[in-house]
Amino acid sequence: MMSDFNYGTGKRKNAIARTRIYAGSGQIQVNGKDFTEYFPRKTLQMVVQQPLRLTKKLDSVDVKIRCCGGGVAGQAQAVRHGIARALCELDPELRGVLKKAGFLTRDARKKERKKYGLRGARASFQFSKR
Repeated sequence: MMSDFNYGTGKRKNAIARTRIYAGSGQIQVNGKDFTEYFPRKTLQMVVQQPLRLTKKLDSVDVKIRCCGGGVAGQAQAVRHGIARALCELDPELRGVLKKAGFLTRDARKKERKKYGLRGARASFQFSKR
């Protein structure tokens, strides 16, 4: 792969994906593995490819991703966010299409913290009146 690339960082929950896009033939690597090996579920593979399919760049770019933190679903969505940001850097005209699909928006939802005196974030211990 060449040294000329476009960079994008994607985040979701605790997952962070650092994405590099090179001119190439459509190869996607996550942490040194092929993305179909790293994300074995078909739904997660579809999530990773969504921005490339939408912009019709699936066969014209190579994507190299370093992913850490979170679970596999959060990582897949972080990868989608990172690829979308890197595509915007590659071609600013794609921004409108990606923005309309919602791929450039950071999903801010996180796990709510446990509160003291309760069993979980909102779940309480069983209450007995008598």
